[in-house]
Amino acid sequence: MTFLIPAASGLAMGLSLIVSIGAQNAFVLRQGLRREHVLLCVAICAVSDVLLIGVGVAGFGSLVAGTPWVLQVARFGGAAFLAAFGFMALKRALKPGALSATDAPGARRSAGRTGVALTLLGLTWLNPQVYLETIVLLGSVAAAQGQQEGPAARWYFGGGAMAASVLWFSALGAGARLLRPLFARPAAWRVLDGAVAAMMFTLAALLVLRPLQG
Repeated sequence: MTFLIPAASGLAMGLSLIVSIGAQNAFVLRQGLRREHVLLCVAICAVSDVLLIGVGVAGFGSLVAGTPWVLQVARFGGAAFLAAFGFMALKRALKPGALSATDAPGARRSAGRTGVALTLLGLTWLNPQVYLETIVLLGSVAAAQGQQEGPAARWYFGGGAMAASVLWFSALGAGARLLRPLFARPAAWRVLDGAVAAMMFTLAALLVLRPLQG
């Protein structure tokens, strides 16, 4: 039962990092509300986090932290992507015709599976904060767990963090449909897209104005 403490620590830390309002979560929530490609979104987010956490636990956190130019490239590239996504959300919020009270699969032309996948991959892999949280931060804590409890403990910790990601995105995608009565009105979609646009612009500005620190 020695794996329980590091695994629980990884689960708690993983949830504390991922359960927040961000670009990735906002997109999954919107797709869940629309019931469009929800499983694909959950799979992309969960698999991406599992891979990144695995890289961090394997010991690449210190490597990334030692190459600041990588973070700088990701910083400005991620800011540009977030700003572009923000403009798309703002356009949806300002254009009533883009919203419908029956916003559901087939109700109007929606993004295809490829478009959804590419957008979510961009929101995930072009966000430098994801690398800092998964590879650098979780990787560093996992390494500390390994030094204190033994080599296996870091993988128990990493496994807990991976489980946190899978559980959260599964709950977000599946639970979004409980909010559908609220979003049966176009005004609610305007508020959601307006909030998403503001969030994207804020995140993009923070990436540009606030230097990343590993």
